[in-house]
Order: sequence, then C-alpha cells, then structure tokens
Amino acid sequence: MTTRPDNYFAEKYGLTPTHSEVLAALPKLAVGKALDLGCGQGRNSLFLNQHGFDVTAWDSNPASLERLNSIIQEENLENIRTELCDLNQVRFNGGYQFVLSTVVMMFLQPESIPQLIADMQASTLKYGYNLIVAAMSTDDYPNSQNFPFTFKSGELSHYYRNWHIVKYNEEIGELHRRDENGDRIKYRFATLLAQKASY
Repeated sequence: MTTRPDNYFAEKYGLTPTHSEVLAALPKLAVGKALDLGCGQGRNSLFLNQHGFDVTAWDSNPASLERLNSIIQEENLENIRTELCDLNQVRFNGGYQFVLSTVVMMFLQPESIPQLIADMQASTLKYGYNLIVAAMSTDDYPNSQNFPFTFKSGELSHYYRNWHIVKYNEEIGELHRRDENGDRIKYRFATLLAQKASY
C-alpha cells in the first residue's frame, strides 16, 4: 500500500480536512476497528482507513455516502464500508477500538442521545476510545442555529465519569456555517476523548 500524505483525500476530492481532534487522538489509538457516527463525505473515515483502521462509516445523508462510496471505489480502498443509518433510531453493538462522532450530535433528537452514547460505550473494547465533539448552548454562546440538541456544561463528561477521560474541554470553536456578515458562526463545543477503563 502506498503511503499517502494525511491530507491526500481532502486535497484530491475537495473534502473538509480531517477533524483536528481525530488527528490529535491518532497517536493514542491501537489500530483496529473504528465506527464513525455521522461520517458525512468521509473526511475522518478515510483518514482512519489510511492509517490501518477497519472502518464502518454511518450517515443519514444518501448524497454524502454516495460521494464517499465513489472515493472508495475510485481509490480501490479496502476495509472501509458505509451504511445509510439514522442515528436517532439505530441500536448497535460490536467490538470497536475507536468510536467517534464529530460535530454530529447537535443534529439529533435530544431523546436519542443517552442511548446513542450508551451504545457507543458498550461497543467499545476495553482500553478502546470514544471521541465526541458537539455543540453546546451556553449563556455566552447560545444555540443561535436552533440545533435540536446541544450539551449543557459538564453534561458530556458526566456520561463518561466511569471512563478515563484523556481530554475534556468546552472551548469556543467555529462551525463551517457563516452568519449574514460572512463570518463563521461560533459556538462552545464539548470535546471529549475518553478511554474505556478495565472494570
């Protein structure tokens, strides 16, 4: 397999670059099976596959998956499969080294979040990792885009209180969306990387 630069797919296919938190997590991860919840056009899935992961990529947008599937086909990629999937409805299990969801949960229905996170945790192998990045609604950065769901302060880290939290912050970040002045819209984002402890 030829070694390609990390930005290969983003450059060649005009994809959004791999999420910075996925790049930051990579050195900690044991290569194995990964599940990308809300993969979009595959920026994170393709990157993980490039680094040896066997990737399952789920999204509810058929056009995004079609784009990702065309890249998989054109590049003759192996060990990466996609599935049309409504994260509000899906129940799942499995044995994954890495389960990730970046900038997806704010588009889901609030009542689906506890079960989704529970399934993420249950599907993660011992010493495996979960990565979640999702918008919050706070006094200084309220939910101006009317996302169906936003985390409250401390809410996401509470879900992982029995895990080893490697990284958690609630820092200001930017959406790809822009406001009426052309500036990228700012939110606080709950960012968590946690490792499943041994029980």
